Amino acid sequence: MGKIAVVESDKAPGAVGPYSQALRGDGLIFVSGQIPLDPAGKSMPDDVATQAKQSLNNVRAVLRAAGSDLDKVLKSTVFLADIKDFPVVNEVYASFFQKPFPARSCVAVKDLPLGAKVEIEVIALE
Repeated sequence: MGKIAVVESDKAPGAVGPYSQALRGDGLIFVSGQIPLDPAGKSMPDDVATQAKQSLNNVRAVLRAAGSDLDKVLKSTVFLADIKDFPVVNEVYASFFQKPFPARSCVAVKDLPLGAKVEIEVIALE
């Protein structure tokens, strides 16, 4: 097993709990779920489309800090506070990725941290 390294970016909000923004190991990057906080971690947009965009911008910032980017994402998981937001989030998501799209799961959950409407995590290649 290779060395595990912490990945941090000041262009994405810091962790709101006892976890890392991302870990890198054996050629893979595991990005923790990114909620739509601004990079300073102080504000969150109201509408779900803007929240999805901010979450994906946060994911991209963490990946770039690891020397990767969205085009190297293999798998993503999208968490929604309301499954009715799926079409809107899907449209925003499609604007960030190109074919071949990453494998993806999307689930509705009861609540997300800090009242977010969307949270996105990814696994990517270095």
